[in-house]
Amino acid sequence: MSENQDDSGKVYIMPAEHKKDLEDKNKSSFGSFVLELIKIVVICLAIIIPVRFFLIQPFFVRGDSMEPNFSDREYLIIDEISYRFSEPERGDVIVFRYPKDPSQYYIKRIIGLPGETLEIDDGRVIVLNEDHKKGVEVKEFYLPDDFDTPGDSKIELGAEEYFVLGDNRRASSDSRVWGALPQNYIVGKVWLRALPVNKAQAFQAPEYKALDN
Repeated sequence: MSENQDDSGKVYIMPAEHKKDLEDKNKSSFGSFVLELIKIVVICLAIIIPVRFFLIQPFFVRGDSMEPNFSDREYLIIDEISYRFSEPERGDVIVFRYPKDPSQYYIKRIIGLPGETLEIDDGRVIVLNEDHKKGVEVKEFYLPDDFDTPGDSKIELGAEEYFVLGDNRRASSDSRVWGALPQNYIVGKVWLRALPVNKAQAFQAPEYKALDN
């Protein structure tokens, strides 16, 4: 038996068995709470880990090679799953492992597709392919009018190779410098700009009317 006092000051007697039942009930409630908490954590990890490592991953922009469309220290979300079911498209902004040093990650825009020939001539980017054997200039509306593409080169792309350029053509190390990008180096495409919040935006490949016709 044990004595207990309620709020009115009255003393009442609690049988020892009843007190033990209350203690056991409290322990059981706490144990159930901990068990539910563990279940929630496990479920969250089961969802987050596959998403983080197989579907999407974060990426911080470094440098100004993609100005004016992507700036230094912007926080992007990369879609890693789409290219498992479809091929990269012209205009996709992608993150990839640098072929000369796979420990480094670059962000560039796809301009040339497998099997095409790319020419840089007098500030213009020319694409030659089955539909445009004489070549057609790539018109890039997402770049300022005063932007051009320095260099003088010609490159033929293999079956699984892409020609990539930085939007800031005068401050970018890209396919003009180190050649074609093998497809197996591509990590994924930029899906979302998350930070800064005032520039948050989802992305999709632009249209190139001259090349699509």
